Amino acid sequence: MNLEYFISKNIIKGDNHSKKFTKPIIKISIIAIALSLIVMIVAFSIVSGFQREIRNKVIGFGSHIQITSYDSQNTYEASPINKNQDFYPGLDSVEGIKYIQIYATKAGIIKTKEEIYGVVVKGIGSDFDWTFFNEKIVDGSSFIIDDEKKQNEILLSNHIASKMKLEVGDKMFLYFIQKNGQLRPKDFIVKGIYQTGLEQFDNLYVIADIAHIQKRNGWDKNQVGGFEVLIDNYKDIDKIGDYVYNNIGYDLHSSTIKEQNPDIFNWLALQDLNVNVIIILMIIVAVINIISALLILILERTNMIGILKALGMPNWNVRKIFMYNATHLIIKGLIWGNVIGISICLLQQQFGFLTLPEESYYVSEVPIELNLSNILILNGGTLTICILMLLIPSYVITKISPVKAIRFD
Repeated sequence: MNLEYFISKNIIKGDNHSKKFTKPIIKISIIAIALSLIVMIVAFSIVSGFQREIRNKVIGFGSHIQITSYDSQNTYEASPINKNQDFYPGLDSVEGIKYIQIYATKAGIIKTKEEIYGVVVKGIGSDFDWTFFNEKIVDGSSFIIDDEKKQNEILLSNHIASKMKLEVGDKMFLYFIQKNGQLRPKDFIVKGIYQTGLEQFDNLYVIADIAHIQKRNGWDKNQVGGFEVLIDNYKDIDKIGDYVYNNIGYDLHSSTIKEQNPDIFNWLALQDLNVNVIIILMIIVAVINIISALLILILERTNMIGILKALGMPNWNVRKIFMYNATHLIIKGLIWGNVIGISICLLQQQFGFLTLPEESYYVSEVPIELNLSNILILNGGTLTICILMLLIPSYVITKISPVKAIRFD
């Protein structure tokens, strides 16, 4: 058996006989490491969950990549493009691309007896993926688009429905704003009410059949405002965005959701900086406490160090004894930190007991995303850094004189 490990193991077993001032220091060190890891796991999971939720909501309204004509950028009144493109619908056969669908937008005004409200009508086709909106509908349901017959049902946000005093099943009038400024009315039935928490979208968008926009714009059935491309993994958005841009033809333009909403995605990227600061601070706390514990252990067993050195044990071997001991404390703290940190995250995922004002944070409860690889990296990084930092205080052992140490009390 490894002699240093054997001695260290017996020191650990003898902790119950440690001096009264030593045991609290060791316990505090274990608690500090555990708390540091708890904070890191919770902070990382919350920020990852927050980024995921906001990102998914923005993508739910505009997809990962949009393909439009060049003169339709940054406008709700799109110039028409032909639906019969070489890439539609075959683009979804490209690795990493999940789906492609048509859409168009047009400005409109909802009018009731008492109120008027300006909106953007997003027209969708029979190929529309309802996955996102089905999760956000709070009343009613989505509707089915029939390419052969215009659908007169509409989806409103909870904000717009409340503002206009509309409920599921109500009849409402929507006036489409023409380029010449004239208004063309159309009656709709409220089929469903959704709520995402993103005010800048909830306050603006209603969902209807694209056929109504085609008719009001004087387009034929093969003319659309653009295409929306959904991908499998958000991390590949830049790479796939470049691929799409280079393969749609010279007369069309494509842009990613990051390029369309730089303020939101830059803000989300800043959250990573906050997490990095928290991780650095927590690792510093863990390192300081474990170094303190190691120095206390060395001080308590100065006599033993002197005896071992007098018997001929090299300095490095003596240092390894205390390195093993300190590593045991680190691992003990990490185990407790993982158990408590992951438990807190799982409880929040299941019960959502930590809530937030949705109007300020875009989510009604603290979102959590537990990622095994991130947790392993946090554990491995904390363990490695703490052990490396222990090399510095353990150097004190080399300065201990065997004669003085044996007489030390």
